[in-house]
Amino acid sequence: MVPSGALAQKQEALEPGPDAERKPWRCLVFYLCFYGFMAQLRPGESFITPYLLGPDKNFTLEQVTNEITPVLSYCYLLVLVPVFLLTDYLRYKPVLVLQGLSYVAVWLLLLLGTSVRHMQAMELFYSVTMAARIAYSSYVFSLVHPARYQRMAGYSRAAVLLGVFTSSVLGQLLVTLGRVSFSTLNYISLGLLIFSLVLALFLKRPRRSLFFNRGAPGRSGASPSELDRMNPDAPQGAALLGAWWDWTLVRMLRELGHSLRQPQLRLWSLWWVFNSAAYYLIVYYAHILWNVVHTATVYNGAADAASTLLGAITSFSAGFVKIRWALWAKLVIASVTAVQAGLVFLMYSTNSIWLCYVAFVLFRGAYQFLVPIATFQIASSLSKELCALVFGVNTFLATVLKTIITLIVSDKRGLGLPVHSQFLIYFGYFLVLFVIYLLGAMLVIVQHVQEARRAPPEPGSPAEKAMPMLSTHSSGLSNLQPTAPPQTSPEQHPQPEAKA
Repeated sequence: MVPSGALAQKQEALEPGPDAERKPWRCLVFYLCFYGFMAQLRPGESFITPYLLGPDKNFTLEQVTNEITPVLSYCYLLVLVPVFLLTDYLRYKPVLVLQGLSYVAVWLLLLLGTSVRHMQAMELFYSVTMAARIAYSSYVFSLVHPARYQRMAGYSRAAVLLGVFTSSVLGQLLVTLGRVSFSTLNYISLGLLIFSLVLALFLKRPRRSLFFNRGAPGRSGASPSELDRMNPDAPQGAALLGAWWDWTLVRMLRELGHSLRQPQLRLWSLWWVFNSAAYYLIVYYAHILWNVVHTATVYNGAADAASTLLGAITSFSAGFVKIRWALWAKLVIASVTAVQAGLVFLMYSTNSIWLCYVAFVLFRGAYQFLVPIATFQIASSLSKELCALVFGVNTFLATVLKTIITLIVSDKRGLGLPVHSQFLIYFGYFLVLFVIYLLGAMLVIVQHVQEARRAPPEPGSPAEKAMPMLSTHSSGLSNLQPTAPPQTSPEQHPQPEAKA
């Protein structure tokens, strides 16, 4: 039997102090950010469309527009929910490795594939990489203390944006100045992706996750989660998973139903669904449009780099916007949607590749401006678990809508429209959204003005101070005889107190 004093000394020796904890945390942050940066280095990604349409692959414009690209939306819808659940159940790292393997498969099919079926399989693996992106953003929060969440979010997002920007600039420099062929550029991308896959193999696997592997409340300094508060008698860990599914998830869905009664949560969730669906369709097909407008000199990498930089700037600046969102949110959304509609129409109507590039950059910047605002408005009224569920549902509904539009507009089994006609459809889509948001904003403003008129004046307001004067003047009209001015008492005009 160990004496209590010796046991206390043993525990103190095992528990790391602040100085001992700081060094491993810094190493972990550096490795995570380095991995996030390297995983984005795909310099050939901006030039996939001209590569497919060029002499290397020699696919037709109709095949790329109506047979290959639509598969991405269908496959993403199929893999989104399974990957989302596997990400939490497998505790992130296996899904990050799966993402790395899928990226390698994408570029192997790009380089070695020769048929439309091969390129459709490439889109399948690319949809897996898109669905697995949530693994990185969730993984970084599972390894650090909640007090470091905000700093970790800033570091990881900066690493990803820097990686995307560097990848686009590197690809453009290699193509424009280095005269590197698209095929060689894809071989370079493949080598970088294999290196990022090796980095993923050495990532630390966390012991807990948000839903399936929560662990005991209060462990590692974490506070009890919303799941524990809603179902305190539920077994911990992976035991009796069926009971968790039958009770906790049902209670979360009920809580989500009550939360959707909040007007701001409902508004920004609807914006997320409808705007994100069209936004990603524009991003998917913009590269095809550029190839139609101009095929001689390709500056796709520069456009992607500029849009990434502008998106980072607008996302950062959105944090400094301080207005009454309950009153002006719909008007702000309507204004941004109107700008997006105008930019999509410009991309549809112009024959200048430079105007196309500028419109695309501004379009992405406008969307990225509202994303952090929507994120804050949704997350501010929800717990961590419910917030993750809301974002998951919003993303799934946006994917469903995007798939329906793709099937009707782009797929050869639907209308099979050329890319220019598709952008005209997207312009009409944003125009309808603008009208709906504008009418909603006008209704909110009118209701606010009517409520302000009916509301009694606040104590001490100028309107209330004027009411006694108006009543005095009204009573004086009934008696036109002159009266002596009232005597002023010292109590009516107290002298200001002397300063000490």
